[in-house]
Amino acid sequence: MKSGTHSIEQSVTRKFIWRIVPFLTVCYVFAILDRNNVGLAALQMNQDLGLSRSTFGWGSSLFFIAYFLFEIPSNLLLQKFGARIWLARIMISWGLTATAMALVKGPVSYGIARFVLGATEAGFFPGVLLYLTFWLPAAYRARVIALFMVAIPLSGFFGSQVSGWLLSLDGLQGLRGWHWLFVAEGLPVFVFGIVCLFLLTDRPEHASWLTSAEKAWLASRLQAERDTARPIADISTWQLLRNRQVWGLTLACAAALAAGSVLGVWQPQLIKAHGLTDIETGMLNSIPYGIASVLMVIWGWRSDRTGERRWHTCVPLLLIAVGFGFAGSVDNLATVLALLSCVLIGAYSFKAPFWALSLELLTPRVAAVGLAGINAVGTLAGGLMVNVYGIILDKTGSPSLAMMPTAIMGLVGGIVILTVARSGGARVAGTRA
Repeated sequence: MKSGTHSIEQSVTRKFIWRIVPFLTVCYVFAILDRNNVGLAALQMNQDLGLSRSTFGWGSSLFFIAYFLFEIPSNLLLQKFGARIWLARIMISWGLTATAMALVKGPVSYGIARFVLGATEAGFFPGVLLYLTFWLPAAYRARVIALFMVAIPLSGFFGSQVSGWLLSLDGLQGLRGWHWLFVAEGLPVFVFGIVCLFLLTDRPEHASWLTSAEKAWLASRLQAERDTARPIADISTWQLLRNRQVWGLTLACAAALAAGSVLGVWQPQLIKAHGLTDIETGMLNSIPYGIASVLMVIWGWRSDRTGERRWHTCVPLLLIAVGFGFAGSVDNLATVLALLSCVLIGAYSFKAPFWALSLELLTPRVAAVGLAGINAVGTLAGGLMVNVYGIILDKTGSPSLAMMPTAIMGLVGGIVILTVARSGGARVAGTRA
């Protein structure tokens, strides 16, 4: 590559990463926080509202049902209205809904609030992925997706500690601790939605912060990648939804999302069962997320550095299977935390190479529906595992048996990825350090 072109490439990617990615990452931290904070809120809320473990699990799953129903329409509307307006709409509405979780009074209102939260947040994640394809060449996507998606374990790491502290405000101004938790973690998102209108730029050609040479280089590079043949070509939506490779990707996605969702909701209760206080539980709950935060960025960078996607996606799924396969059968707290860390390392390290692989398999024309479809079905299946876990735990009292379905999903998902990625998209040309 000529030095001048290389300089432009570095300038464009650096400008985008520093201007846009940190903001989107912070927004996604709150998305995951508002999705999963019911896990810690449940330490007080379940008794106040009279929620059994199975009722709590089912109510939590309604988020994922709504997310599934509204995901594809939301991504299509993003293409119509532009990322700036549509992502702002998503954040404003989900921020208000997340705050309103403090108003729930019983099982019915809890279920309704969770459903509305899923509907309002739907489309944010695949919308951001689609937005990245407007700005970044393929060789940079895994590392940037990892930087964006590090929000998930970061929300667990910092969110667990902050949420534990918010629970300790129980009684302040006559409110329970879980009331403070929902209000303090929901309102900032409304503000971010307003900021989004001023910060984001829909397309590179509209960016006043890129030079003419930078815009020309990026347009040429992205067009060349769009013209590259893909295993999943331009087909109708109906054909896409019947495509075996798409369903293989969806199964693998569901396995990773199930692992993250199950621990996001149930891990605090698993840890507190060892006789800890709420604050101690919040502190220890953050440890697996802190470890996963670091390793998922390293794993995404390594995938881009080597240009390899297939094994970088498979290995984390196998780690999920191992962690869940043994975590429920040990009593030592340190060993439990180590195995739960394995699960979260797998669940989050999976994401960057997986979504980079998906973007390399899908043509740009079908990417909006494909990404949303994979994420929507995967999120629904993964979310329902939260309920499955609660049902099995209620019926058997055994965390080991409750974890086994998710462990099996991880194993099967890993095998499927090896098959799906065999025919193409497993390696990226033109990668660089």
